[in-house]
Amino acid sequence: MRVGQLSSVTLPRLLVIGTEGTLQAAARLLSNPGVGLVVVCDSRGRAAGVLSKSDLIRYLAYKRSSQASVATLMSRGIIACTPDEEVYAVCQTMAAQRLHKIPVLDADSVPLGILDARDAMRALIEQEQFEERMLSNYISGIGYQ
Repeated sequence: MRVGQLSSVTLPRLLVIGTEGTLQAAARLLSNPGVGLVVVCDSRGRAAGVLSKSDLIRYLAYKRSSQASVATLMSRGIIACTPDEEVYAVCQTMAAQRLHKIPVLDADSVPLGILDARDAMRALIEQEQFEERMLSNYISGIGYQ
C-alpha cells in the first residue's frame, strides 16, 4: 500500500503557514483537534520546515514572544515522505525517528498532506485483515471474494 492511497486521511490533516507567520498564528492552527504538525511554506508554496505542537509549547513555556516569526522556531531538516512510498517503510522511518506525524510532499516539496502514525497503522492492519480473509477463502475453496 502506498501513502498516496491514504490521501482521504492525509489531506484533511494538512495545515500550512508561511515563513513570515507568527507563532501566535501557528498556535491557532495547532489548536485544532487532531492537528499536531504544521508545514511551513516559502513564498512559492514549497515546504521550508515544520512546526510541531510540542516545539511551540516548549518555546512558549519560557515566556518567549508569541509574535516571533515561525521561521525562528521551525525545524528545517524535514523528514517527509512522498505519495509513492510504501506505508510500511514510512512507518519504520517514523518509528526510528520517534515521529507521530510526517508531511507528505510531492517531488517539488509542495505539501500534499500529513500522515499520522495511527492512520498508517490502521491502514496496514486493514490491509493485513483483507489479505487474511482472501487467503482463508482461497484455502476453504470459496475462492476470491
